[in-house]
Amino acid sequence: MKNTAFTNMHEAMGAKIVAFAGYNMPVQFEGINIEHETVRKKLGVFDVSHMGEFWVKGPNAFEFVQRVTTNDVAKLSDGKVQYTCFPNGKGGIVDDLLVYRIDEVRYLLVVNAANIDKDWQWCQEQNTKGAELYNASDEIAQLAVQGPLALKAMQKLCEANVVDMEYYTFQKIEFAGVKDVIFSTTGYTGSGGCEIYMANENAEQIYKAVLEAGSEYGIKPIGLAARDTLRLEMGFCLYGNDIDMSTSPIEAGLGWITKFVDENDFIDREYLLKQKEEGVTRRLRGFVMIDKGIARQHYEICDAKGKQVGEVTSGTMSPSMKKPIGMGYINVGHAKFGSEVFIKIRNKLLKAEVVKLPFYKEG
Repeated sequence: MKNTAFTNMHEAMGAKIVAFAGYNMPVQFEGINIEHETVRKKLGVFDVSHMGEFWVKGPNAFEFVQRVTTNDVAKLSDGKVQYTCFPNGKGGIVDDLLVYRIDEVRYLLVVNAANIDKDWQWCQEQNTKGAELYNASDEIAQLAVQGPLALKAMQKLCEANVVDMEYYTFQKIEFAGVKDVIFSTTGYTGSGGCEIYMANENAEQIYKAVLEAGSEYGIKPIGLAARDTLRLEMGFCLYGNDIDMSTSPIEAGLGWITKFVDENDFIDREYLLKQKEEGVTRRLRGFVMIDKGIARQHYEICDAKGKQVGEVTSGTMSPSMKKPIGMGYINVGHAKFGSEVFIKIRNKLLKAEVVKLPFYKEG
């Protein structure tokens, strides 16, 4: 297992450390519910240094990124970020990722930790036009400061205006006395905030500054367990659960990041366009349990007679809503919002309702 630049600090804080995606990561500090609530109401800081970072540079950088991702990279301007995915050439998803446009010849791709090696190999295989690729994953540390007070607290650490930044934009700034930090208004919680990229050697300095700047607002370190409940309340996909090599972005409700504009000749374009026009046989849907029980990954989703019509991909007890929620692929005949389905839990059929995402809506 690899350590991140923050592992020693986490251990000193009393974090429960687990193996995750090849790294020793904090799963929780005080407890899932209190950490979850801290992010929803105040601000919390996550170590997300396990994420991967690939640089794509040179005159062929744009053409490469446009080809290997489904979203329309031409819509990006300098300082903008885009959520997208790598289609796998067979209708599935290699990974979902963020694309940062530094300028017209430099892009940063941020990929999932568990997929770094697979994604890197995929990018190299698809690089037929000679873009310059560089895997910087082991050199970069990353913190996510999330919650409604996050930007207000982080403004104390820099002269650049960050409180007024638009969602999904970034700046390269001096932050906490460190130059060339990438400060990005992105996140995986649905409660606002930022993600901060830095060199490993500056990681502890920045982490200590973040905790100090956020102390008056009630900042807490947050573990991966609360990160999962926060993202699930928003209906955000988790790779390996809700999307994988066998799920298409159209099935997964990611048609909004799959852009069929004339100039966007991405991998699997024709296959996915056919799915969009002709329809799919299953859809990723959210559901709320009506009967008492918590759905877990791979549980069967059934009709009233017990016939399987789908499979759960993610499930938990929602800390914000105090209800069990989940997501799963459901045959289109049963996927209509408001439909009644049943989750098979220990051979019992427990009632649930198919609902629109996100589950959690502020206010």
